[in-house]
Amino acid sequence: MDKKFYDLLVKRRSIYALSNKITLSEKDVSELVKHALKYAPTAFNSQSGRIIALYNKNHKKFWDITLTALEKVTPPERFPSTVQKISSFAAGFGTLLFFEDEKAVLKLQQEFPLYKDKFPEWSLESNGMLQFAVWCLLADNDIGASLQHYSPLIDDEVRRQWKISDNWKLIAQMPFGHIEKEADEKTFLPLDERIRFYN
Repeated sequence: MDKKFYDLLVKRRSIYALSNKITLSEKDVSELVKHALKYAPTAFNSQSGRIIALYNKNHKKFWDITLTALEKVTPPERFPSTVQKISSFAAGFGTLLFFEDEKAVLKLQQEFPLYKDKFPEWSLESNGMLQFAVWCLLADNDIGASLQHYSPLIDDEVRRQWKISDNWKLIAQMPFGHIEKEADEKTFLPLDERIRFYN
């Protein structure tokens, strides 16, 4: 058994302490992201996932937008810790914004009405696999990342700032960069409570 992907599942972790000192170039990272977008599975081959990659000033601008939105809803006594968290993401090399094209989902609902209620679920599942594929490719290149979810607080401003189609629904945000601090040791529930085998 080839254990490369087997071991990569262990290596991929949520990394929050980031810097911009990665060894790959923007072009290299973009190629990894495009590869994942091309080959990640989608329901009925809908290819409904969309990604916007933010580098440099656009990366910083995104986290400024997020912090501004959070300040409006965060209790004052908790805001300093929010600033610290957002600053750790902004210190990274870039941010990937994951979207689903709702127009593509609607098209499938119209073409296959029998599964109409399931396509939004399958769309999210597909996007989750896309996020995981990108995350694993980053981890394979010693780049740390985490998944964040600040929708719907930031959606309107993100759409305005980067002229994003109304059909694109923001699903998740992935800040990434050099790993400044490794993830803590992971704990696991007993596997015999989570899986069954029958033969």
